[in-house]
Amino acid sequence: MHAYLLSLNAAFQEQADSEKALAIRAYLRNQFETFGLPTPLRRHITNQHMKKGLPDYKTLPAIVKACWRLPQREWQYFAIELVVAEKKNWDKPLIRLIEFMITHKSWWDSVDHIASELTGPYFTLFPGNTESLTRKWNQSNNIWLQRSSIMFQKSYKVKTNTILLSRYILNQAGSKEFFIQKAIGWSLREFSKSNPAWVIQFVKQHKLSSLSKKEALKRVKK
Repeated sequence: MHAYLLSLNAAFQEQADSEKALAIRAYLRNQFETFGLPTPLRRHITNQHMKKGLPDYKTLPAIVKACWRLPQREWQYFAIELVVAEKKNWDKPLIRLIEFMITHKSWWDSVDHIASELTGPYFTLFPGNTESLTRKWNQSNNIWLQRSSIMFQKSYKVKTNTILLSRYILNQAGSKEFFIQKAIGWSLREFSKSNPAWVIQFVKQHKLSSLSKKEALKRVKK
């Protein structure tokens, strides 16, 4: 374990709840171990840890990968939040670490958190990288990179690039994968908060799965 994580590990162990861990593991389809920490408690513990000091930015990849090697899911959540806390130091090569995080121990909980907190903000900081990288993700065989290409703009609101959004959705519109269909619907639903007319027209004009359509129009119908 990396030295930066030792005191945090002690705090996690102290607050671990084996009963809650059973429910959390079940929620995550028994794919990951967990300390059984509810989100508010986990965030309090990790925030207190980071308030004591952040590591040297150069050590960030090593710490993140150390977290990814640990079995409890709380470590992956902490790694994401640690990268967020280091935002003032972000550089272009960070995208390699973000890709690692998306493609290892992948599940919707980590991938969607990364889309909101890392991927979207990264491409806002470094817009020149956006199209080439997200196109590569969208055309890859990895469903989590595909999902990320569709969802990275979900917090962009009126700044959403509808050309990219349309292209990436239509490239994957025929996918039978639940997490891709859901991502299509979710990205459209988020954009409908800013431009409902565009979303309604897009859904009318294109063949989407019933799940994608249902998710896309949830906010519009309200």
